[in-house]
Amino acid sequence: MESSLIYVIILLLKIFEFSSGVVYNKDVTEKRFACSSKGFPKVNEIIKLYLSSENLKIQCFFQTENEISSKAMLSVFTSGGLAPSLGIMNSTYNGIFHFNLSLFSDRVFWLIDIPRENITQNTDIAAVEEWLVRITLHHGLNIYATEGTLLDSVREPILQWALGIMISESEVSKLYPHVIGLKVTKCPCANDVALLGFILNTTLDGVYIGLTFSGFWNYRDTTWYNLTDSIYFHLREEYAYLSVVDMVLTNHFLVILTTLGLFVSEDLRYPSHQVLMLSRADFCGFERVDYVKGKLWYNERCFANREHFEVDYVTITFERNRTLSESSSCFYSKEPFLEWLPCLPYVLKGKKHIPPSVLTFLVDEEHNTGVYLFYNQVGCVSQKIASASVNLLKNNQPNLQPKFPPFQFPSSFSSPVGMVFHPRSHFLYAYGNQVWLSVDGGNTFELLADFHDDIIKKTFHSFYSSDITFVSQSGKVYLTKAGLGRYSEIGDITDKVFTLYYDHLGFIHKLTPDHFEAGGPPAAFGNSRSIFGQAPDMGFGTALAPQFISLNEMIFFAYVPESEPQETLYTKKFNNMHYGKVINSGKTGKAYIREVLQHDTPKGFLSSAIAEMIEPFAIEEANESSCLSSSLSVSYAGNSFYKLTLDLQIANALFEDTDIEKTVVIPGHSSFLITSIVDNKNALAIATMPNRVPSNVTFLQDSWFLYNFGQRNGRTWTIYSKPCNYWFQHNESLSINVVKYIDLGNSQVLKVKIIPNAKGLRILQVPLLKVLVGNPTLLEFKAYGTFDDTDSYLMKISVASKALRQGSTSLAFIVWGASAECFVTTIVPTLKSSCSYLRSMYHIPSTFIPLEDWISGVHRDSQGFNLIKTLPINYRPPSNMGVAIPLTDNFYHADPSKPIPRNLFYKSKKAGKFKQCANVSTREECNCTNDQKFSHAVAFSDCREKVPRFKFPVTQYPISLEIFNKNGYVPVKSPYLVTVTEVNMRKNWKLKHTVPDNVQKLRDYLEPVLHASVYNPLGLNLSIKGSELFHFRVTVIPGVTFCNLVEEFQIYVDEVPLPFPGHTLIAVATAVVLGGLIFTTFMFHMRGIYPWKAFQKWLRGNKVDSSNISISEIIDS
Repeated sequence: MESSLIYVIILLLKIFEFSSGVVYNKDVTEKRFACSSKGFPKVNEIIKLYLSSENLKIQCFFQTENEISSKAMLSVFTSGGLAPSLGIMNSTYNGIFHFNLSLFSDRVFWLIDIPRENITQNTDIAAVEEWLVRITLHHGLNIYATEGTLLDSVREPILQWALGIMISESEVSKLYPHVIGLKVTKCPCANDVALLGFILNTTLDGVYIGLTFSGFWNYRDTTWYNLTDSIYFHLREEYAYLSVVDMVLTNHFLVILTTLGLFVSEDLRYPSHQVLMLSRADFCGFERVDYVKGKLWYNERCFANREHFEVDYVTITFERNRTLSESSSCFYSKEPFLEWLPCLPYVLKGKKHIPPSVLTFLVDEEHNTGVYLFYNQVGCVSQKIASASVNLLKNNQPNLQPKFPPFQFPSSFSSPVGMVFHPRSHFLYAYGNQVWLSVDGGNTFELLADFHDDIIKKTFHSFYSSDITFVSQSGKVYLTKAGLGRYSEIGDITDKVFTLYYDHLGFIHKLTPDHFEAGGPPAAFGNSRSIFGQAPDMGFGTALAPQFISLNEMIFFAYVPESEPQETLYTKKFNNMHYGKVINSGKTGKAYIREVLQHDTPKGFLSSAIAEMIEPFAIEEANESSCLSSSLSVSYAGNSFYKLTLDLQIANALFEDTDIEKTVVIPGHSSFLITSIVDNKNALAIATMPNRVPSNVTFLQDSWFLYNFGQRNGRTWTIYSKPCNYWFQHNESLSINVVKYIDLGNSQVLKVKIIPNAKGLRILQVPLLKVLVGNPTLLEFKAYGTFDDTDSYLMKISVASKALRQGSTSLAFIVWGASAECFVTTIVPTLKSSCSYLRSMYHIPSTFIPLEDWISGVHRDSQGFNLIKTLPINYRPPSNMGVAIPLTDNFYHADPSKPIPRNLFYKSKKAGKFKQCANVSTREECNCTNDQKFSHAVAFSDCREKVPRFKFPVTQYPISLEIFNKNGYVPVKSPYLVTVTEVNMRKNWKLKHTVPDNVQKLRDYLEPVLHASVYNPLGLNLSIKGSELFHFRVTVIPGVTFCNLVEEFQIYVDEVPLPFPGHTLIAVATAVVLGGLIFTTFMFHMRGIYPWKAFQKWLRGNKVDSSNISISEIIDS
């Protein structure tokens, strides 16, 4: 009961932490929710949910010490009206669902049942972004927040296929002794879906690939396939030595490089019941020895809700110079990867040209360019130089002339390996024995890291956490964040055969042939990265000499002995890795490195680090260094050395060998690093600031100090990563890296807030955020940054459309001063100058009819008139030639098994075509969904059964139009001018609208171009004088939006007077009859004949047989 009370108190305290946005990098408590969509959830297991064609059913329980306390907690929360809420989100979607509040007596978990259509109505197979889920105790409060993933297993393309012959785990285990390497590739939109391929030695042939949909968390959850037969099917040559070399899984295709060629799968979006078929790409002149050394390169981007300008490219490079008979040693292709083109543009014939060696070729879709990494011999010098070149693409092929002057890397970049874009961003990394970063599409590069004789062989990326991991050939592992100008060493790997992999939540995994090992979770969750061992000390083997600049700021000079060989000088210097780290003393004290400097003077110090003191460093005591008991004088000894002399009168004050590499610090003057002991009273030292060396001054005891940052008797200082020092508040309810659509004339605003969390550090009043735009020419950007009263930095970016040009660009927010230990240092929203897939136009009916009335077919107005018309089977609207002569191709309420009415005339028989019901025999076989039955779209006219009904005549019917987007509904008005057509080519209708002067000018320009009447949608009214069904299509004119905004609506006009010529014939007949009666009456009157009086006399007279009396007899009488 006490534990329950503690949880409730924590809950009440956290209510006051409510924030308008999600705050990242805060210290996160232990995760309390365990959830599963497949059976009962397991304790401390990452939440992995799966959406099938059925409802999503999730069970969650509250993790405590035992089941009894967990059950008690559920009762406490439930009685307080609290139940978990489930947030489902990705870059474009956000939905909130609530667990059932009621609990049964025997249940220890919450339950939620969500219909699939409440999350998504799509079931087609396509690249679809995996959702993130966030479960909290109450929506809006970040209480016990627990994150996981939700994968749509129905739509994910690769999951719909059998890749080959399925093999058991025991069969896979027989392959382990032959595995010499691993290749992993993951789905660009759902990183939990990944493939693992075995690279085999020459003692075994075959292509063996493992497929996971849960992010390689469990070895047993991996399904293994043997694709050997699929490969051999295309080979007509020898089968010797077949193995995987490299793999790439794009949005819609799987590309496999083997020792016997390159193979491409069929389109994964169109599965069959057969095994996945592969086709072979031929490269003339290349053989097995070339394929073994081949590499695949791919710019990973997610094409969920794909735009027409988004396409995947894959490049293959071979490690050899091309011959005269070969077009290139580098080829690229775009999906469906049927045609492979040389990476290098053709050179004019007759021109002498040495073909450059292409290490990497990547397509940058943001700039529509191709980026090369060359490694060539320059001039007559035998040394090779690496360079980068950017060429524009025209018709998907690179131009001969580069877009920018080629960037030449220094000769120190002597072992380039490759180049890679960070997923879904414009950050470009070139790596080898150095790592270079470009943020402008390859125009310029900045040095990030120098590993000298060690070479980075592999890079691994997480788009979610922005982690980038570099693995060197010596097994060392380094970590940086996308766009961040600093990196850290995080450990090493001793496994002979391994690869790394990031799942969708940013967890890193070490994969070996026989087991998988998950590293610690991302930094926001308290990262330990246990798979790389303990965090290494990033210090180096030399002494440091501290020099105070102020009370809280100091410079550490790294000592380089004169005898140090030139090739190992770098081992005695600060480098970029130390930037942003913390220097720790062996005793006490910490300092944060703000800047790393490289220099040639003063002598003995080739590098230094400017640091801010977090905790004061301990000084040496007299019992550790007896020299502190004396005064000290300084004199110049020549050759940049200074002699330190103690007071001869104090016998117990002596210099000792243990004082070597200790630093004498004199406030207000230069510091001195002791390099050697001359005798008991004299020592030689070098000055950190020779210009600040005192002359002819004796410093009394206690006016100078001694610091020990040496390494002669074991290094007394260390360098480790700095704990996360900033909170990142994101005001979006979506995932971190959102996608924003900017239509013509529209704008978007993005806001972030950086909250310093650096205890003991000085807050610099400089912008804490760096904003980088991938393609600044695509959209118009405005940035507004300011500090608030709490020293938090707020950044607002306004993005507006700029021109009639579609495309996408990434926008990066980088907290440049953040530690790489932070979970979020970089967020990369994607901005698309395009139409959002959620944006659509709707017609607002003049009368709202509930769905249940549409189903029943009855909805009466105040006069009892039914406003719903059920159309006859196989109905076709009349034409201008008459009711009985329909000429439209559109059927309504189609049923192929029933006769077609109004089909007597030749033209009517020739017209009329089924769409949904084509090639079927009954209406049931048309497979009309409820949405199609109520759709106004002409594409689903076969399914449409009921339409709105109006009395004749329809006059001044308001055509009200609204555009729906993510932010709600907005009315359609100028400049969104529209055209209106009747899809069945009917007449007898007209439109009325107001035309302001500015609209009239647009109409005058557009109507000759569009060959159609253009209308102002605001105040647009419709009048109809015809009968039966009218089907209208309203289209927004092009040039004012990227969207194809089209809406259709239907009106059935009933109770109409007889159509022509019936009404005219009746009128003429009536006129003739009336005219005849008038003429007859007139003639009777002229003759004096009064039939009425005669009739009255007849009634009063004797009874006479009327059959025997004529009129003349009556007159005579």
